[in-house]
Amino acid sequence: WFLYKMKNIISCYELLENLGQGVLPHAVLLGAKQIGFSDKQIAGAIKSTELAVRKQRKESNIRPFVKQIDTVAAEWPATTNYLYLTYNGSTHDIDYPGGYIMVIGSGVYRIGSSVEFDWCAVSCLRELRNLEKKTIMVNYNPETVSTDYDMSDRLYFEEISFEVVMDI
Repeated sequence: WFLYKMKNIISCYELLENLGQGVLPHAVLLGAKQIGFSDKQIAGAIKSTELAVRKQRKESNIRPFVKQIDTVAAEWPATTNYLYLTYNGSTHDIDYPGGYIMVIGSGVYRIGSSVEFDWCAVSCLRELRNLEKKTIMVNYNPETVSTDYDMSDRLYFEEISFEVVMDI
């Protein structure tokens, strides 16, 4: 099973390499997104730029859907603010009323980059809440305070990249 999944990823990458620069067929671009390729990875395979791939993806109306993380294993409908992006959906789980302020987290802890950077995000979220502003937190480190369920109005467990931030 795992080898088949890996073969599928490799086959998709090889197809992208063989197609090269130019307009990618809609099905190929959508398929690459659905198995997890980023715009940057697709750009690398076709010898293009992330912005060019992003432009083509948007022109082809290939956009991610926002889904809620099911924290109760489908025992009852989950209504959490834990969110993620996927290209394997047909509708969003939430609405987009607008007026949110995004705070970008520090990601994983590294030598020389740790709790103090998460505290900056937490302090920002708290101050925005004091100002009665709606907030979006983007981070992928579940060990941080900034990813606690009650720190923001919407919490995206996503990598911190140009593509993800712009799609949110």
